[in-house]
Amino acid sequence: MYVKKSILFSSLVLAAFLVGCNDSAAPAQNGTDSTGNEGDTSSETSTDSLESNIVTIGTGGASGPYNILGTTLADIYTSDFGVNSRTQTTGASVENINLMEQGKIEMSFVMSDALSQALAGEVSFKEPIQNVSQVATLYPNVVQIIAKKDSGINTIEDLVGKRVAVGDQNSGVEVNARTLLAGHGISYDDIQVDYLGYAEAADGLNAGTIDAAFLTSGLPNASVLELSETLGITLVSIDPANIDDIAKEHPYFVSYEVPAGTYGNEEPIQTAAVPNALVVRSDMSENDVYLLTKKFFESLDKLVNSHQAANEIPALDAQEGFIAPVHPGAQRYFDEQQ
Repeated sequence: MYVKKSILFSSLVLAAFLVGCNDSAAPAQNGTDSTGNEGDTSSETSTDSLESNIVTIGTGGASGPYNILGTTLADIYTSDFGVNSRTQTTGASVENINLMEQGKIEMSFVMSDALSQALAGEVSFKEPIQNVSQVATLYPNVVQIIAKKDSGINTIEDLVGKRVAVGDQNSGVEVNARTLLAGHGISYDDIQVDYLGYAEAADGLNAGTIDAAFLTSGLPNASVLELSETLGITLVSIDPANIDDIAKEHPYFVSYEVPAGTYGNEEPIQTAAVPNALVVRSDMSENDVYLLTKKFFESLDKLVNSHQAANEIPALDAQEGFIAPVHPGAQRYFDEQQ
């Protein structure tokens, strides 16, 4: 939060000047004072160091792109800013947003559908979330519905009556799984639901304790890739026309084609995708978020080296598709790119 200089303070400075006090020649210092209170953090007082000593990044499952990219980003922040930056493995989007609202983490990867619902106070959120601002639109999170090869499960409609892992409860994966199923007239009463993350879902498919799993992430997902090489899998398709209908109410959904060969699939597979978002706490200082945003975009090549999903992170048009309000620090960075 940014606070204006108080009228009282201004008056005291003026009075001191009028009586010829030598100290009045020194300009008032902005930023964070010794008590930790934030002052005016405008671009005139920009520094190359962070006010915060800790930058915790909320991610998701251990094998997912959120965690892989978040770990790389945390290492970069630690190395370049000399701060304690680390990732926190979570149930992903919904938990990350709640942790930010509680002031427990500074930055997180979230899915746009969960972010939209958080701002509106819907579904998994009892009231609108306030303390979240966006700094970038990221790569699309691809809905990858996986079943064993020759299981007879080829389309989302085939999931009726099956044992299905829908992601960790209240994760972004689970939120969009529930929405997509509902868009096809399928409720949780029509399937046997298991709340499993990436690695647990992969283990369940391998052990035969579940029939199919939603593993929504960037491409490729490490767990799905391993299954495709060891078990043999089918990518379950979703009709693009159905996605278009669902998008009328949930505009963050788009049709997406998983390229042939991604997981040994001979043909492209039609499915849905939801863009990811990189968000920060709204109460972080403008200068800190400016520096974090700038470093993020300057480090895209390192992020791509850690996970190829980062190839699809837009650079110049990173503000397109924003769901949450842009943080002033990120806005300053975008303005510099004009």
